[in-house]
Amino acid sequence: MRNLFKIAIRNLLRYKRRTILTASLIAFGVIFVLLFVGVTGSFKSMMTGQMTDSMLGHIQIHRKGYIASIDNLPLTMNMMPQAVKKIEKVLLGIPEIQSYSPRIKFGGMFSSFTETTNIRLNGVNPELEMKTLPLLASRITDGEKTIQKGEIVIPELIAKGMKVKVGDTIVVIATNRDGSVNGKQLRVSGIIESITGPGGRDGYLHIEDAMEILRMEEMEISEIAIRLKDFTKLQAVYTTLNNRLSGEQNKQGKPAFEVHTWEGLTPFYNIIRMIDLMTIFIKIMLIAIVLISVMNVMIMAVYERIREIGTIAAIGTLPGKILSMFVIEGFWLGILGAVVGNIIGVGIIYILKAAKITFDFGRQSGLVLSPSVTVQDITTISLIVIVVAVLGSLQPAFKASRMEPIEALRHV
Repeated sequence: MRNLFKIAIRNLLRYKRRTILTASLIAFGVIFVLLFVGVTGSFKSMMTGQMTDSMLGHIQIHRKGYIASIDNLPLTMNMMPQAVKKIEKVLLGIPEIQSYSPRIKFGGMFSSFTETTNIRLNGVNPELEMKTLPLLASRITDGEKTIQKGEIVIPELIAKGMKVKVGDTIVVIATNRDGSVNGKQLRVSGIIESITGPGGRDGYLHIEDAMEILRMEEMEISEIAIRLKDFTKLQAVYTTLNNRLSGEQNKQGKPAFEVHTWEGLTPFYNIIRMIDLMTIFIKIMLIAIVLISVMNVMIMAVYERIREIGTIAAIGTLPGKILSMFVIEGFWLGILGAVVGNIIGVGIIYILKAAKITFDFGRQSGLVLSPSVTVQDITTISLIVIVVAVLGSLQPAFKASRMEPIEALRHV
């Protein structure tokens, strides 16, 4: 076998220009795929981080059926204190959870005394919310970066439309679960930009103010947002939570709670799925490039060496060894292209990362592009290239191994 490897290398060196051109084409495909994976991976991470760390959290828990009617923010679907205590007991028993934040979500009317509009409000515990959403404060473009009792952070759309500024006094009016109406004066402490575009109407206030507006005698929670210590363990923690909460049932004997990862809570996840689909197509293109390149060069090699093949067959070389010789040549071409492509590709990615290119995402500007590839990405792409190179050499190699020595020797 060692001799076959030596012969294969010697044959590739006999046709240096062809070998270099073929390996270069394979390397170009590898570089392109690595750059695509690195850049899109950075964009996906940035998008995921913006969605989870400034708005959603990694996982959310609701009362069963709440998500199906979330557009109406139904107060009748809130979780009562006893249910919340059961959930908190489960959360404290999972070491992978870093923090969690209970929220009261409701719709109301926002009045500046001269104009009135509708608003979606999130009653939160500021300390817990900031721990669970570390990027939330960065979305507050004007005013204080926290929320005190008696204060409200309003969306940028409403602030501009109603000409409300930080420090102004406004009134929030809402209907509680019993149908009675109540209002409360609040001071505008900050203005928050929407990560999902100019249509965002979500404001934030202290959870105790939310209870007062809704006339809650005890805290009724709409959802609990959860942040993990390690985002890569998302599915494992999700499964654990589902299993531990599945035993809790309501009066109808059905599951009392529902658990959702961030993926099921935002339409932006569809963009990430599209990027993953594009990555698959890019890898298919790489396969096509390698397959066509290797098949082309191996077919030419067989055609040019017909007399040589006839000679080694005539002296007793078995068809299997002839086949192996050409397959090994394809194997070396794949390795050469993969190695060169990986070195250049990783180098370009390092340069792009050092350049700190910025881009905008939604309302967020100045986000830094930080492309990177993992060892798993490099290994996967390299294996694809090598395997496809071997497969591409099979047909020409099989043809060479089946040649009749006499006919091959007659070839001019």
